[in-house]
Amino acid sequence: MTPKKDTPLYQWIDSHAHLDFDRFDDDRGEVISRAKARGVSRVISIGTRIESTERAIALAERYPEFIYATAGFHPLYMTDDHEEGWRSLEELIVHPRVVGVGETGLDYYYDHTPHDQQRRSFRRHLQLANRFKKPIIIHIRDAFEDAFKIIDEEGIKAGGVVHCFTGGPEECLASLERGLYISLSGIVTFKSAKALRAAVPLVPNDRLLIETDAPFLAPTPHRGQRNEPAFVVDTAHCVAQLREETLENLSLLTLENTARLFSLPAIEVSL
Repeated sequence: MTPKKDTPLYQWIDSHAHLDFDRFDDDRGEVISRAKARGVSRVISIGTRIESTERAIALAERYPEFIYATAGFHPLYMTDDHEEGWRSLEELIVHPRVVGVGETGLDYYYDHTPHDQQRRSFRRHLQLANRFKKPIIIHIRDAFEDAFKIIDEEGIKAGGVVHCFTGGPEECLASLERGLYISLSGIVTFKSAKALRAAVPLVPNDRLLIETDAPFLAPTPHRGQRNEPAFVVDTAHCVAQLREETLENLSLLTLENTARLFSLPAIEVSL
């Protein structure tokens, strides 16, 4: 995928992808090349289990200028809730290539993991993020009330982001009140996501991130395909339109916001 001839090549950070997943095993190098060709300068590869986190770290070590990792147990994959698993997670969190804790949170849409177990896990992730002073990556689906309650009780000392935000204006404002960043995925390009699209202009310039959540949720015009970091540019086009701002401005502010939240080295921008 290459940019259109009339499209300036701005820089982007895909703040949330799962490059360690096996759906990229056959062409991961090509996926990275396509992302770079569209101006994606960094990707944060998100850990969902111990093994996933280890693979994300390995990718971050292999591509040190391009990929960073996070460490956590996804609420739907929360099978490592024994103490040995938590001890392993703590060891991974302090790895120098790990820039955040998670993906964690609450997902009440599916019944894969009991809700009480999810709540305990989310609380413990928050405690680890506070202890190690790293930002937390939060997944919330059909569970904003319980998620906000736990956040209010535990606090967030090093910042955090509601990734793949799917709420409306009310949930957006409630997240912002708690100091959280909002990350927008390809769902924002779906015209059926009316409440989400209405929330987009409410996000302040200094709290906005963009992501793919690859290999899931490919944006229009790629719906039905495997998602990949190159497609974050298509999401960016939609977000800029909904916010009535230029791609240049959106590029600059999302680069700055992502680097600030995750303490990434500065990016030299030449537009």
